[in-house]
Amino acid sequence: MGRSIAAVLAAASLPASDTPVLDAELLLAHVLGKPRSYLLTWPERELDETQLAQFDALLARRRQGEPVAYLLGQQGFWSLDLKVAPDTLIPRPDTERLVEVALELGPAGPARVLDLGTGTGAIALALAAERPRWQLIGVDRMPAAVALARRNGERLGLTHAYFLQSDWFSALDGQCFDMIVSNPPYIAADDPHLALGDVRFEPASALVSGEDGLDDIRRIIAEAPDHLAPGGWLLLEHGWQQAPAVCQLLRERGMDQVQSWRDLGGQLRVSGGQWHA
Repeated sequence: MGRSIAAVLAAASLPASDTPVLDAELLLAHVLGKPRSYLLTWPERELDETQLAQFDALLARRRQGEPVAYLLGQQGFWSLDLKVAPDTLIPRPDTERLVEVALELGPAGPARVLDLGTGTGAIALALAAERPRWQLIGVDRMPAAVALARRNGERLGLTHAYFLQSDWFSALDGQCFDMIVSNPPYIAADDPHLALGDVRFEPASALVSGEDGLDDIRRIIAEAPDHLAPGGWLLLEHGWQQAPAVCQLLRERGMDQVQSWRDLGGQLRVSGGQWHA
């Protein structure tokens, strides 16, 4: 005999989760192929044995710490619903601050904008959704990430966003952009947070960048001016304690208007500078 939605949710146990009720509701809605609101509207609806087995299997994986986004295969970011996979970093709300700053500083008219380390394509596609006259180029060194970003762009109908494989600037010789944005790896190799929560399941290559977490940021800052139009901005997401170091690197490379921006939690999350050749 089946069990009702209300009974199934009441019995769901996710002690390791910070949001156990939300997680259980998202997983159950996924199994049913319905929005979360359906669970509240039809709490007496009974699940069959197959649905119960699917839900129990997802709960077991979540108890082991596997991120809900990977279990669902999708994650909301900005105004978009993006497909995600274990090959890529899960888009996070903090990164929306980078999108906001890019929109504030970017040209009002047509522009070529580069997203380095695009992953799911989240940043490039969010900018493309807001700026139909911009041409977005997203690059990633992982072929699986490039393929996923392309699928997201096609599904969302954002045909002015393009994705290609490149190890930072390696495939971009001779190309110039009006703005470069990036959420690169910026966690130190010995950071204890790497052993906690969702990040245990995310690709280390998208998280870790040398002993101090700044190896990739150093490379980007060193090479970006060769690909920036005069007056173009370089904008970087980084760790909450890294703003002074990132700003110093930007100044040493000759960038102007160097500054940092706070995220919703009040942490300095994005830093950037303007290039004047």
